[in-house]
Amino acid sequence: MRTETVDFLIIGSGVAGLRAAIELAPRGDVVVVTKDRPSESSTEYAQGGIAAVMSDEDEVGIHLEDTLKAGDGLCRQEAVKTLVEEGPDRIQELISWGAAFDREGVKLSLTLEAAHSRRRILHAHGDSTGRELERVLLDKARSLPSVRKYPYAFTVDLIVRDSRCHGAYVLRDGKITALFARATILATGGAGQVYSRTTNPQVATGDGMAIAFRAGAHLEDMEFVQFHPTSLFAPKAPQFLLSESMRGEGAVLLNIRGERFMEGYHPMAELAPRDVVSRAIISEMVKTESDHVYLDLRHMGKDFVTKRFPMIYETCMRFDINIAEDLIPVSPAAHYIMGGVKTDLEGRTNLSGLFAAGEVACTGVHGANRLASNSLLEGLVFGARAGRAAADAPVRQAADAEHRQDVSAIPSADEIRKALRAAMWERAGIIRCAGSLGDARRRIHSYIDVIKGNYRTRHELELKNMLTVASLIVEAALAREGSVGAHYRSDHKDRGTDWKRHITLDRQSFRAGWAEAVTPVRNTC
Repeated sequence: MRTETVDFLIIGSGVAGLRAAIELAPRGDVVVVTKDRPSESSTEYAQGGIAAVMSDEDEVGIHLEDTLKAGDGLCRQEAVKTLVEEGPDRIQELISWGAAFDREGVKLSLTLEAAHSRRRILHAHGDSTGRELERVLLDKARSLPSVRKYPYAFTVDLIVRDSRCHGAYVLRDGKITALFARATILATGGAGQVYSRTTNPQVATGDGMAIAFRAGAHLEDMEFVQFHPTSLFAPKAPQFLLSESMRGEGAVLLNIRGERFMEGYHPMAELAPRDVVSRAIISEMVKTESDHVYLDLRHMGKDFVTKRFPMIYETCMRFDINIAEDLIPVSPAAHYIMGGVKTDLEGRTNLSGLFAAGEVACTGVHGANRLASNSLLEGLVFGARAGRAAADAPVRQAADAEHRQDVSAIPSADEIRKALRAAMWERAGIIRCAGSLGDARRRIHSYIDVIKGNYRTRHELELKNMLTVASLIVEAALAREGSVGAHYRSDHKDRGTDWKRHITLDRQSFRAGWAEAVTPVRNTC
C-alpha cells in the first residue's frame, strides 16, 4: 500500500469543497480528492440560483424567517442566522473573483422562488448558476499553487484511530493509497441516486455519509429527503430538473385534464413549499390515473422563456419539447437530503480531525425542509467556516495504515442497484408508512453481505455506500412516527410526540435496525 502525507485533505470538489480549499490554501498543502472529474458535482447542475440578501427591499431577518418557516420547526436558529448573515459577504467575494451573475442594468437581477417572501435569488446565464459558481471556484483554486487536484480517485474509507481521523484510504487505478492529513473535510454532496427518480448526477451516491458512518461519525435528520416537484417526465429523456424559478416567474401546474390544481392544496399555490407541491402532484396523478402532470409556461412568451431559461430550453428541445409552446410533462424526483454528518457551526464532527460541509453535512440549517436556493449559499458559508476550523487542527503523528486486504466481488451489482433504487422510491419516498418502510428495511437487509464486503471497483463501492445510506434513511423514517416537513407518514399525519427532537444515528443504532429487519409490519399506506 502506498502512503502519502498532506496538510489538508478535502474529499469532494463541489462548492463546499472548493471554498474550503481556497480558505486553507495559505495554511499548507491541500489535496482535493474527487471520484470523477473535478467539475462533476451537484453544484454544476444547480439551475435556479443562490439566495442572499442583496437588495434594499430585503432584510437578513426576513431571509432568516423564511428559512425557519420552510424548515417546519426543526432548523437550528443559530445555524440559520450564520447562513443569512454571512451569505452576502460570500456573494460579494464571488463577484470579486469574477462571478458573472445576471443583471438588470447595473443592479443584480433577483427572482422569486417557492416559500421566499422577497426576490432574493441571484442567477447566472439564466439557469446555469451552479455551473458559473463551479467555474469561478475552480479557477480560483487553480490559481493557488498549494491546492492540488486528485481526480478519478474513490475514497474507500477514513483512517481512524482512537476516535481521531487521520486521513483516508483512496482507490486510484486499482491501487489503494493511504492519504494522511492533519485535517480531513468531507464535501461529497448528497445521495439522490438511492432513488430511482432523482435530479442528482450519477456521482451522488452518498459516499461521504457512508464512510463517515463506518468511521464512527454521528449522522442526523436522515429521514428528511426533499423531492423536487418538477423534473422532466418524458420517454427516453433524463430526469432533468425544471427549476423552481420557472414557477417563481409565473409558470403554473396543470393536471392531464388541463386543470390548475395547486390553489386547492395551498394558499401560495405553485409557490408553496416543495413538499406540499410534490404531494399535491402525487395526489393529482392518483386522481387522474396518470404518471405525470404538466408545467405550463406558454403564457410567458418565447423571447422571455428562451432568455431566462436557455439551458432548460435547449435541453428540452433535444427531446422534442418546446417549453415556450408545449405543455411540459413533469413529476417529482428525489433532489436533496437535509440530513447528513452531524456538525457544529464550524464543520466539526464528533471525530477529532474530521470536518464536513455542504449537502453531506447536517448543521441544522435546513431543518425538516430546505428553503429553495439556500443550498449553494450553505456550501459557500460553511465550506469557508470548515476551512478556517480545519486550518487550526493540531499537527498529530499519523497512524499506521491498516486497511483490509481481502477483496470481494458483487456478481449482480447492477441488478441490486436497480432493485434498491426502486424499493426506496416505492417504499421510502414522498409518502411513507410503517408497512412500506418495514418492507424497504427487509429488502435492504437481504443485501447485508454486500454492505459487509470489501471491494476494489468504484461501481461496487458505490453500491455498498448506497445500501448503507438507504438503510439510514429508512431507520430514521421509521423512528419518526409523525409528519414534519419533507417527511410524510400516511399512518401518522400529525406531528407526533416529541416531534422537535433530532434523530441521531450511529453504528449501534444501525445494528439495532438490522435486528428488527425480519419483523413484518402491516402495510397501512
